[in-house]
Amino acid sequence: MHLPMTHDAMPVGVPSDLYFHVVEQSTIATSITDLKANIIYANNAFTRVTGYEADEVIGKNESILSDHNTPKMVYQALWGRLQQKKTWNGVLVNRRKDGTRYLADVTIAPVLNADGEVTHYLGMHRDVTDMHRLEQQVLNQKTLIESVINLAPMAIAVLNTEGRIELDNLEYKALMSDSRGGEPARLILDALKKQHGGRAVGRDFNAMEVCIEMSYGRKARWYACSGTWFKESDERAESFFERANADHLLLVASDITDMKAQQDVVRSNAMRAILAKQELIQSLREVLSGAAFQLQGPLNVMGAVVQMLKQREEPGGCTSSMIEALDQALDTGHETVAMLEACKPAEPVEDVSSVDLNELLRDVISISGERIQQLGVVLDWLPETDLPLMQGRAWKLRGAFKQLVDNALDALERTEGRHRELRVRTESGDGMIKVHICDSGPGIPEDQRRRIFEPFFTTKRDESASGMGLPTCQNVISEHSGMIWVENSVLGGVCLRLQFSNHADSYGDGI
Repeated sequence: MHLPMTHDAMPVGVPSDLYFHVVEQSTIATSITDLKANIIYANNAFTRVTGYEADEVIGKNESILSDHNTPKMVYQALWGRLQQKKTWNGVLVNRRKDGTRYLADVTIAPVLNADGEVTHYLGMHRDVTDMHRLEQQVLNQKTLIESVINLAPMAIAVLNTEGRIELDNLEYKALMSDSRGGEPARLILDALKKQHGGRAVGRDFNAMEVCIEMSYGRKARWYACSGTWFKESDERAESFFERANADHLLLVASDITDMKAQQDVVRSNAMRAILAKQELIQSLREVLSGAAFQLQGPLNVMGAVVQMLKQREEPGGCTSSMIEALDQALDTGHETVAMLEACKPAEPVEDVSSVDLNELLRDVISISGERIQQLGVVLDWLPETDLPLMQGRAWKLRGAFKQLVDNALDALERTEGRHRELRVRTESGDGMIKVHICDSGPGIPEDQRRRIFEPFFTTKRDESASGMGLPTCQNVISEHSGMIWVENSVLGGVCLRLQFSNHADSYGDGI
């Protein structure tokens, strides 16, 4: 249908026929109504969208497309804008000729004459039902996925290549709260890199166990971590023709602290058995070494006496038989010493590997936990979160730490009516790894401190003490290019301080 239009209403330089054909062939459903919304023109796209031919709607009110699912307030807002001579844009639920409903993205503009008065209304709309359905499907899937993720009993986070969190779940937020605002993903990835090396860097990984030291002295927690890298398409308009993808990491961390605690019980029992065997072997070596040492003294004296007698012996003198008897006794004594040395059990063979002193000390504390509780000792376990690894023999170091902790507990056990406290702390700096084991025991007199690393010297009143514990520890620490010394403790007792080099070129120098 042709709508008469004045020349003044046409855009400058555009013939009226051309303007009409443009509107007629537009893909947007277009209609023109009078001031009462009676339709006086509808283009071909209007027919395609609504199902009404033009001659079926001319003279009919635009309300034939209305549906009761559109709230009245929407129509009130629509007419309110038009009465203000302003354009209205919004979404309506419309009804086609066949009764089916569709969502219409509608724009209605008042048409003004030269005097600024509204003469008609121009309506344009398009069917956005499929787009709305797709948006709702995406939104529903997003809501479902978020619900599933939030209900998941593990921490989940998506990180970009810069390490920034772009998506997380409630469990991850709870973990962030527990870590006092620290970024858990960064703590986990740093710990994975440290504890598992390059296997967790830039590639997928699965069920890697990692221990995270929590801040403010709280108990460490264990997580089984998995990570998958994926590419996300760029949503920007300029990437429509040239696809650009961004790498992201999906990180999943399951708290396995309770499971590890159960495993630790089994592991602690196994370690107790191994350390007990080591202690038995060491005790036998100490006893046999002590016996050989005690026997060697008199043998040395006898040897000196024999030499003196031989120098003073006169030809045909009566001392020849006595010297001969002494020589036989010396030979027997030396054979006995050699037999004692040969009977000493061999030390277990252990390879050098990367060790985490925090882990070894944690093992020792776990093994000693029952005794610590029985004595009512307050334990201050203060590990450095990012303590470097070092090269060494784990079981020998673990045994040495166990001896030092046992010594501290022995000292605390002798403390009657006083506060009992044991502090174990690790730190690093200046290329060194340091361990401090301090107690609030009775301490060691100044004149005895110089001798505590001497073989067979002991400050314990227990007759079973051999005096070889600290010398053995000193030997193990020296084998690992380390040092050990004793100082006064701020707790009132003594503090044993250990220091190891963590430079790669010095690892195992003493081993």
